Amino acid sequence: MMNKVESVWEAVGNTTLLRIQSLSELTGCRIYGKAEFLNPGGSIKDRAAKGIIREAEESGALQPGGTIVEGTAGNTGIGLATLAAERGYKVIISMPQSQSKEKFQTLEALGAEVRKIGSYSFDDELHYYHQGRLIAEETENGFWANQFENLANYRVHYETTGTEIWEQTDHEIDILTLAAGTGGTIAGVSNYLKDQKEGMKVVLADPQGSGLLDYIRTGEVQGEGSSVTEGIGITRVTSNFAQARIDDGMRVTDQNMIDMAYHIAKNDGLLIGTSSAVNLYAAYQLGKKNRHSDKTIVTFICDHGSRYQSRLFNPGWLKEQDLTPNPLDNQ
Repeated sequence: MMNKVESVWEAVGNTTLLRIQSLSELTGCRIYGKAEFLNPGGSIKDRAAKGIIREAEESGALQPGGTIVEGTAGNTGIGLATLAAERGYKVIISMPQSQSKEKFQTLEALGAEVRKIGSYSFDDELHYYHQGRLIAEETENGFWANQFENLANYRVHYETTGTEIWEQTDHEIDILTLAAGTGGTIAGVSNYLKDQKEGMKVVLADPQGSGLLDYIRTGEVQGEGSSVTEGIGITRVTSNFAQARIDDGMRVTDQNMIDMAYHIAKNDGLLIGTSSAVNLYAAYQLGKKNRHSDKTIVTFICDHGSRYQSRLFNPGWLKEQDLTPNPLDNQ
């Protein structure tokens, strides 16, 4: 029976845990992806948006008819705009102009005001994150969502995402792996699952250019290079990420990501985005490491690949990035 809900707000969460058949067969493990693209705004960030709005309403920080302001790579902005439309809020988004055009188009269609920001280091006040804060301060009845430091992000994943995975796996999960952007998802889910099961492992999937892998291994945030992935990888420890309970991590290159995105499309019929491909590549590597162990490995399909169509699935763009998809079974 399909769920019946009375609002877009109620439709957030309770997403399907999907067995990834090709990766499970290649590794002899049970590999699952939490299908977060099934949320009404099309991504896992709908959960963070809901948690942030809910706590802000309860505390009085967000008033009726107010304006939600956020600095985001796109998906959190889309989640906020999706929920704000139904609840009567305006939305202003400060967003790097380097993000895919599909995200800008979606935000504008949802009625959000989008302010495109150039590429600046985090130390620069012109960085999109700081610009979001300044816009909120200058906006009458404005509320800064602050997804990176607002622990409502962590809490909503502890309360909902973690509990769903625990029940959907019949309490049999062995490994959780995913990338981090704000850190809210990995913090909330890792804490909930580790509270339930001693010995359950959490592995960070970190794209090139991010400093989080070095941080969990050495305590120092160091990141070299860059990545074409969007919304994940960071060179600072956020308040949300600081809550995460992580056992280990692995580096996932852009080439690894592209290989997985094309493999999943052709073998599993799923068009996935960049962060989802990073997550599934990490799950695949962990599956190979535990080959034929029948372990249950869970990760996230964060959003749909149509949000990256003009890039990820564009031969011309791939050529510009010197990326050519290679079959996984040749690796």
